Amino acid sequence: MAAENAVNQNETLEFQAEVKQLLDIVINSLYTDREIFLRELISNAADALEKLRYRSITDKDMLDPGLPYEITIEPNDQDKTLTIKDTGVGMTRDELVENLGTIAHSGSKAFFQHLVESDRKDLNLIGQFGVGFYSAFMVAKKVRVLTRSCRAGSQGYEWVSDGVGSFTITPVDGLSRGTSIMLELKDDAAEFSSKDNIKRIVQRYSNFVPFPIMLEGEKVNTVQAIWTRNKNEIKEEEYAEFYKFIANAFDDALFRLHFTADAPVAINALLFVPGENLERFGFGKMEPGVSLYCRKVLIQQKAEGLLPEWLRFLKGVVDSEDIPINISRETMQDSALVAKLRKVITGRFLKFLGERAKENTEKYNEFWNKFGIFLKEGAASDFTYNKDIAPLLRFESSKSEPGKYISLDDYVERAPENQKNIYYINGPSRELIEAGPYLEAFRIRDIEVIYTHEPVDDFVLTNLAEYKGKKLVSADQADLELPELDQEAANQEEQTLEGLDLRNLTAWLKQTLGDRVEEVRESKRLVDSPAMIINLNGFMTSSMQRVMQAVNKDFGSMGGKALEINPRHKIIIGLDLLRQKDEEFARLAAEQIYDNALAAAGLVVDPRAMVDRMYRILERAINE
Repeated sequence: MAAENAVNQNETLEFQAEVKQLLDIVINSLYTDREIFLRELISNAADALEKLRYRSITDKDMLDPGLPYEITIEPNDQDKTLTIKDTGVGMTRDELVENLGTIAHSGSKAFFQHLVESDRKDLNLIGQFGVGFYSAFMVAKKVRVLTRSCRAGSQGYEWVSDGVGSFTITPVDGLSRGTSIMLELKDDAAEFSSKDNIKRIVQRYSNFVPFPIMLEGEKVNTVQAIWTRNKNEIKEEEYAEFYKFIANAFDDALFRLHFTADAPVAINALLFVPGENLERFGFGKMEPGVSLYCRKVLIQQKAEGLLPEWLRFLKGVVDSEDIPINISRETMQDSALVAKLRKVITGRFLKFLGERAKENTEKYNEFWNKFGIFLKEGAASDFTYNKDIAPLLRFESSKSEPGKYISLDDYVERAPENQKNIYYINGPSRELIEAGPYLEAFRIRDIEVIYTHEPVDDFVLTNLAEYKGKKLVSADQADLELPELDQEAANQEEQTLEGLDLRNLTAWLKQTLGDRVEEVRESKRLVDSPAMIINLNGFMTSSMQRVMQAVNKDFGSMGGKALEINPRHKIIIGLDLLRQKDEEFARLAAEQIYDNALAAAGLVVDPRAMVDRMYRILERAINE
């Protein structure tokens, strides 16, 4: 690429004073990853081709009209050089001086002014054409630019500099339209003359540039940026291929959301819900899966902060022309704008899920089984969106078929108008919940109860507090305000209490159990079971306590428990008689009743004492 047939002597010019300082900053301080330079040079080449495409509409007398619109990269591992060529608009002599020798154009002067005023060399500021070019000096000890403007009859020029203090411009004949940038690589940057390394960098950062990028005769940007196209023009096979590329996946996506928005920010987004959630198989916490682009150029791969953490399972791209980015394009400058992006994308995705839930219940339930834990995480921890997530939550209930889900809306629609609360109860499985004592009062009153099986569920519902005017209440809380029984149910529940000394029995039980319970009292809701444990602290449900005990076995109950007894049950009636005849054996029975109630609540931490006591009771029963 030597200069040929120079028609004038070399012209040596000094960099503008600010450019000298800028070069020092860019080379030594601003970029955290040197491979970014290639993205910048390719972006500039793509801009030059885009400008040419627009100019060709009005200017029919352009230079070299038959040249293809493409970018060519030529690494030379032997000479340790790298050349990036484009067939774009090219530059005149004055444009070379203006673009590569000064920062008085395109907002770059304002960039430098902010840099000087802030006295910070790592300031996040907007990158402009000409500024990104200087990143070449991070890896090059010398940069040569050969360029010729697309204007008919234009002269070609060579620009050369080592990035220290000056540059030379020399007229050159015989050049084609466009620009070639040759980098003589530094000794510690020799890896950038490797074809494989260059291909990797291009496919990472510039894969969706809208012009062919040729590397030794091979087109390396083979996947289209389909998110910028009208979704009605995109085939399902194209979406499937793009998903597998962007997500590095082998499965098919479960859901796809492709949308465009103009306000409050311009967005083109293409998001995918994967076919499987790998976190549930123990593969560790996922990284964010959505990358941020600006006009098809990668700004941030797996962009943190672009979406809430609980949406980390999503894969895809978000492209916004409104993004102000720093000079290296590595981080986003305006946190207020990022917040707008997050709000628009998150809101649109939650709306999309709501639509899918109504249109295809079966497929939404499949999504819920795999990814519902992420929505629960959002509902439990993100107060910005928990109210929007609430309609998307799904649970089994006492009125749903096993394995079938209901929504909170389903519950509210079925509940009588005078029912003030939505009731829920936690347990490891439906069978264990329905075998326990907590549903008895609800079953006899025909009140629906939501079943929750994960510890996080109680945190979710506690944080929501209410839904559509109805409070969310755990069925194991104390002092539930349940409606009065109708006469038929009341007659079914009523049994004779003749001969039972209830007042003295509850006092004796409290004395026997000691600090293990705050109080012992008659239950107004037990029907078939002898006793149950209830929470005196409205916030701490049994499932929450189980979580705390799993972390710390010495964890208390935060407010304590009460033992409720059913005075109509034969075991309780028999216990009252036994304590008057054989108090020692009655104490064993009382402690066993208490431990059985703990077991029904899932709160037994160490069963050894319970098992030993059970053997002693059996031994007594067998020997009598």
